[in-house]
Amino acid sequence: MTTEMLTQTDAQAANLTKVLNKQVANWTVLYTKLHNYHWFVKGSDFFTLHAKFEELYTEGAGYLDELAERILTLGGSPVATLKEALAVASIQEANGGESAAQMVESVFADFGTLISELNDGIAIAEENHDDATADMLLGIRQSLEKHNWMFRAYLGK
Repeated sequence: MTTEMLTQTDAQAANLTKVLNKQVANWTVLYTKLHNYHWFVKGSDFFTLHAKFEELYTEGAGYLDELAERILTLGGSPVATLKEALAVASIQEANGGESAAQMVESVFADFGTLISELNDGIAIAEENHDDATADMLLGIRQSLEKHNWMFRAYLGK
């Protein structure tokens, strides 16, 4: 393997780690946001949304760990502090005081952002011939697409 090929491979691996770290950062922020919504949701849909937000942050915790461990497997370092996560994430924290409908709209939008970024990550993983990472990201995307289908129905969209 030539030095040029090694450099390209290193650059590709760094790009893939960057994509995965954005997901780690997003899930770190989203994990806290979903807890906020779980604790503070009010109204006639309290029982439904309280349980749904718990389901989602539990699912997200699994993704967070899986993504971070994949980065470590690839020889990278996952984002591991709240400060780093907030600096890297495209997902924003909860504002506080959101209505139940605003909470659902926010999670729906966040999942849309994640789906788009997962599509980019899948393409990069495939370019790197990293089927394991592409498959992992595809599985996460599939779950988020299903959640967003349900949120669309909930929101009457």
